[in-house]
Amino acid sequence: MSFKNHLSSHQSLITPYEKVRAVFIALALEKNRKASPFVEEAKVLKTLAALAQTPQELLQISEIQDSLLTAAGVSNKAKKYLHDEDRKEAIQGLIDNFLEPSSHSFVDELVYRFLLTRGDALGGSMRNIAGFLGEWRFTRILISTLSVMGIEFQYLDSKTKNWMQASLEPDIERQIKGLHWFSSGQERTLIYNLTVPTVKKNVDICLFNCLPSEINFGKSKDSAHHNPEKYLALGELKGGIDPAGADEHWKTANSALERIRIAFSNNNCTPFTFFIGAAIEAAMAQEIYKQLENNTLSNAANLTNEEQVVSLCNWLIQL
Repeated sequence: MSFKNHLSSHQSLITPYEKVRAVFIALALEKNRKASPFVEEAKVLKTLAALAQTPQELLQISEIQDSLLTAAGVSNKAKKYLHDEDRKEAIQGLIDNFLEPSSHSFVDELVYRFLLTRGDALGGSMRNIAGFLGEWRFTRILISTLSVMGIEFQYLDSKTKNWMQASLEPDIERQIKGLHWFSSGQERTLIYNLTVPTVKKNVDICLFNCLPSEINFGKSKDSAHHNPEKYLALGELKGGIDPAGADEHWKTANSALERIRIAFSNNNCTPFTFFIGAAIEAAMAQEIYKQLENNTLSNAANLTNEEQVVSLCNWLIQL
């Protein structure tokens, strides 16, 4: 039982308060980092808009027309569907209803409303950031474990879709969609966020017994991911840290893992299943540990506990 290497009881899985606080701070810093370009845009907008003596004169500054549309509350997605007359109407509405009433403070009002729309877009992108941070943390620990063990690896670049040579450069984990290494002479390929045909659902982490070239992300039935026998392990990773949503995250992951086990069992296959979570409360920790003890679940770790994640990564690497 590999989980015994890093878990002594269900209490080992519970996320302590200081870890919750640390991740919340990390999320805040990431939000600030992502907000920086919007703040810089607002500064430029204010400088250019200050050239106008009245709100109506803003229409004569060609460089800021797109930003005026943003300040009017039109998102980048919505802009694509508007005709020129619609754009002009939206901007004129902004001027008549909000900028003109602000009198001499119309430039500040413009900047506030620009940031309001930009902030709404940022909020949308931030809703999934906890999941991304969790995946990045796990990936960084996994590639560090491979490196310390002296195991060479390749990674699948999420932008170019090409397999690249090993790299430990800063932030490399943010562009990794998959990893490949050798384990006891056997090919191992790990892919993130893959729709598994056997399950007909997306799975967070899939480990294969095959070469990267055997996996074709198109609809080719010859691709290894269409063959249930090629899967070694499948796992769910939940990076959300809010204790209030912890139980819901586990219920979702648990249902997904059970669906995986049933689907593969129907194909006479029994790959390992594992769970990694950032927010793990006492009740769910007991349930997870019970599944580990009765072999329903193969392994588990608290994402905020580096020792546990390293141990789980070591287990994955050596499967």
